[in-house]
Amino acid sequence: MTASSGFFSFLDPIYTGFGWLLAQFYTLVPNYAFAIIMLTIVVMGVLTPLTVKSTKSMVAMQQIQPEIKKLQQKYKGPENRQLLNDELMRLYKESGTNPFSSCLPVMAQAPFLFILYNVIRGLTNINALGLVEPKYIPHSSKMFEHLVASQGKISTFGMDLALKPFSHHSSFLASIPFFVMVALAVGLQYFQMAQINNRNKKTGQEIPTQQQRIQKLFPILFAYFYFIIPAAVTLYMVVSSAIRILTQDILFRAGMSDPRRVTEREIPARAQEEPKKQTPKPQTLKSQANNRSKTKRKRKDR
Repeated sequence: MTASSGFFSFLDPIYTGFGWLLAQFYTLVPNYAFAIIMLTIVVMGVLTPLTVKSTKSMVAMQQIQPEIKKLQQKYKGPENRQLLNDELMRLYKESGTNPFSSCLPVMAQAPFLFILYNVIRGLTNINALGLVEPKYIPHSSKMFEHLVASQGKISTFGMDLALKPFSHHSSFLASIPFFVMVALAVGLQYFQMAQINNRNKKTGQEIPTQQQRIQKLFPILFAYFYFIIPAAVTLYMVVSSAIRILTQDILFRAGMSDPRRVTEREIPARAQEEPKKQTPKPQTLKSQANNRSKTKRKRKDR
């Protein structure tokens, strides 16, 4: 049973839309990797605002760490856990932050992974007669023609992108590029997290423990999926991670997510609100001598 049958049949128009885009990009340059990369760029164009929002939210989350520590000290012990959670939620709401902001861009990839996975499966569909009959792409397209001619092989640079790392390959050497792609996908996700963490260290911001755990867990979780999905979908994740890294780098260079800038803007405002305390100027030796002579004169006059 394919994903498009039964309960998931309502997704067929979405699969068809993605398949149509793939076919159009393949018509421009008859290369499957190029078509997938271009489709990834389109998807990331939709998701990039979420990446920007998530990065800013993470910076704001780090700025309220001192307040979080105060609450944790105030509500120690298991008996105060509910109070602590309520106060933390109130703090998150007031500051407009989200403790899970670091994983939002990755989680947003899940629906697109599911869609692309089924579209790739559809490209290698075999009908009741045992013949390759690609689904979700126009039958008049160049991609359809080439897939039928190649018996459903999505061949690019010697790799069949319809296969997985543990699929039956012609030789061990032929399987190596598939494992390299998985390692690259996981490595880029860790690099993206390290990019944020290094930025925080430079700005003196502490990384929340909860955020560190999420950062370590998600790439490992996705590594499992990379081993059981076609290489074409893993290629999508490689390109999307590279785009997120580039987006974050642009944000950091532009200072849009630099916590020091926020602090610099807040300090002058607070200084204006607080009344200035005038400190008495220290008296010099000469002024002290004059004061003593004035006191003696007053005593003589009396």
